[in-house]
Amino acid sequence: MAGHSKWANIKHKKAKQDQARGKLFTRLSKDITLAAKQGGGDPDTNFRLRLAVNAAKAANMPNDTIDKAIKRGTGALGGQNLEEVVYEGYGPGGVAILVNALTDNRNRTAGEVRFIFSKNGGNLGTDGCVAWMFDRQGVILAENPNGISEDDILMAALDAGATDVEIDEEVEVLMEPDKLEAVEKALADIGLSVTDAEVVMQPQNTVDVDGDDQEKLEKLLDALEDNDDVQSVFHNANL
Repeated sequence: MAGHSKWANIKHKKAKQDQARGKLFTRLSKDITLAAKQGGGDPDTNFRLRLAVNAAKAANMPNDTIDKAIKRGTGALGGQNLEEVVYEGYGPGGVAILVNALTDNRNRTAGEVRFIFSKNGGNLGTDGCVAWMFDRQGVILAENPNGISEDDILMAALDAGATDVEIDEEVEVLMEPDKLEAVEKALADIGLSVTDAEVVMQPQNTVDVDGDDQEKLEKLLDALEDNDDVQSVFHNANL
């Protein structure tokens, strides 16, 4: 495995925006609410909810905020009627971009995303215009505080359905999306501490971007990530 850069490079990170705790908590709360709405409010039986709650706890979100987000999803509290929306388009240099959003107003979010693309040298496209360039890929990052041997990690991951494993300062594991829960459980069972588990959109090929196009692209990606309804952004640029 080529390492963290094999997949992390194409998920535009939001470290700058996430320094604003309010924005981060809003994003995480939406994930929790939608997960609870789709699969119920028990993290033990709802894998997506468990991942969302774990991410919230890792960000030090208060327990009462997590509980309220779950109750909004199950209907115990009133709140937004969120739905998932995917936008596709092109950025500077012909870069393919996928935008995942959670919104209670599709028209508002579509207009905002379209404006962001056009303002920053991109074009919002039609459904399917770039999605075919990406494959869904399960990714897990884990720490090894208990000193589990590499052989045991490899055996546990591969037996559970992993397709690729790298063990360095942290453990990075790739798998088909439908194996994400099984692999996460297998790694936790042998004593690893899972820090991130998610499905990303892996580009089949990347394009080189530099100079003015890179600067414009980074501004576009930052603007998309800064939108309150946008949850994640994927692209095929080799920055």
